[in-house]
Amino acid sequence: MPNADLDHDPALAAFAGAPGAAGARGGNGGRQEVTAGAYRRVRELIVAGRLAPGAPLIETDLSRRLGVSRTPVRAALQRLHSEGFVAASRSGQMLRAFVSPLTADDMREVFLMVGSLESVAARLAAALEPGRRAVLADRLAALDRELAAAAAVRPPDLVHAQDLQVRFRQAFVQAASGPRLRAELDVLEAQAERYERVYTGAVLLAFEEGAAGRASIAAAIGRGDAEAAERAVADYWRAAADRYGQVVSILGERGNW
Repeated sequence: MPNADLDHDPALAAFAGAPGAAGARGGNGGRQEVTAGAYRRVRELIVAGRLAPGAPLIETDLSRRLGVSRTPVRAALQRLHSEGFVAASRSGQMLRAFVSPLTADDMREVFLMVGSLESVAARLAAALEPGRRAVLADRLAALDRELAAAAAVRPPDLVHAQDLQVRFRQAFVQAASGPRLRAELDVLEAQAERYERVYTGAVLLAFEEGAAGRASIAAAIGRGDAEAAERAVADYWRAAADRYGQVVSILGERGNW
């Protein structure tokens, strides 16, 4: 998670282009679109592991890689730092930005936070009118079947299974959540996805162990049982936190030097 002291550090503000970097706040819509695009692309690289935990983030390198100027890159790094995807350390008068490490403590905090907020989304989904609820429940069941098939082949299609796991969660979040809840989960779910994509290859049973939880979520939403839906999502994420915690303790944290 981000360091509040760093967020208000003048040196970090300079590194990140705050608060008045062109493209971050003012200017025309074109600059804002370029800045938003740089943010999305850097975040995608971090979540997918193509920018590894602990990897240095150098403005000129990212600028060339993304095909944009350094100004939107600075603004993107500032936002990613505030959201916890990017960390910074000081070396003399210089501030070095790098991809935030993956640690056992952070993993548990992120998973439990996602579970709390997704529980609210599931409760709201279970309160949808019956027709929409039935369609959503069918969609969740179909995604779960496809996920099980991807995990059952040998070797397992882990990337596809991980994508389906994300789509399963997003299905009920997007179906019933308001903009505030979606915005909070957009950041936290991506944080959780970092751990899932780095460590899931070592826990091939993760998808099978989560099958009962996913089935419970879909069933509770389908029958309109808000209490059960909320409880099923919370239980799912608590179990995931325990499971991934064991794996992190065995394989070690990433980028935490």
